[in-house]
Amino acid sequence: MIRKNLSLIMLLTIKKALSSLLLLFTLSAFAETNNVSIVIHGGAGWFTGMAQEDIDGIKEALEESANKGYEIMLEGGTSLDAVEEAIVILEDNPLFNAGRGAVYTSEFKQELDASIMDGSDLNAGAAASVTNVKNPIRLARHIMDNTKHVMFSSKGAERVAKEAGLDIVYPSYFYSKEKLERARNQQKKSKMGTVGVVALDAYGNIAAGTSTGGMTNKKPGRIGDSPIIGAGTWAENDACGVSGTGHGEYFIRLGVAKEICALMKYQNLSVEQAAQTVIDRLGNMGADGGVIALDSNGTPAMIFNTPAMARAYKNSDDSTYVEIYTDK
Repeated sequence: MIRKNLSLIMLLTIKKALSSLLLLFTLSAFAETNNVSIVIHGGAGWFTGMAQEDIDGIKEALEESANKGYEIMLEGGTSLDAVEEAIVILEDNPLFNAGRGAVYTSEFKQELDASIMDGSDLNAGAAASVTNVKNPIRLARHIMDNTKHVMFSSKGAERVAKEAGLDIVYPSYFYSKEKLERARNQQKKSKMGTVGVVALDAYGNIAAGTSTGGMTNKKPGRIGDSPIIGAGTWAENDACGVSGTGHGEYFIRLGVAKEICALMKYQNLSVEQAAQTVIDRLGNMGADGGVIALDSNGTPAMIFNTPAMARAYKNSDDSTYVEIYTDK
């Protein structure tokens, strides 16, 4: 009887292992045929005068973020999961102007913004002007999934985060001597950048998300484009997903993220043509910035009018592209 039971246990174990391997193989094959892709930005800006150590650190973080998001989707996770987790990696890295690395306001505090959008049903969540939430992108996701609303701000958003059991931190978590000095000297241009991710999963769903600390030395209460659905973030399955970085006021006025998708839908432009058209309009308005985008086939666009935009792209052929400056 004991031997019979052991044989049965072994057979069940082998069956479970084979099922897991079959599932992984199926998902991998499915991913290959559905162009699983992820594109990431770490902000458009100047990046000049940065230490090589910081440049290397930015590239390593972008690659880690891309690999994490891609791996999630390859294992059957959704594009929303990939976007959230990829952004968390960047929010936790002080080299980026998001989460821990957020810049200071004119009152020497941090106010963080984030948003996320599901291209399958146009559902979205956003948080603005939060001061004690470790990962604003997690709060944006919670707002989308667990409330009837799209956006919360300031104390209301922080209350939602606390009730949700998200990580709450003291202001000292965001402390940076360099960024504090920059705010005290009223320097408005930062070498650090907003972060954003767009992903296409094996199920054909596009998701996009953006997270930022805003402008250095901004007035308290100022909200840019990053948490504004249609301006800094947009995702729509049959068109594209977009995350922006740059002078937020202009992104809001032009509705940059949605405008790119609209040009693709109604003028039949490619994702790169649409992104370039909108960034050109921004330039004509006197604004700096850039965007990342994916179309429904996983084709990327990484367009910017600044000297640099930290960016990465990973697709189903398992290649990873990482760059900061213009392509050589």
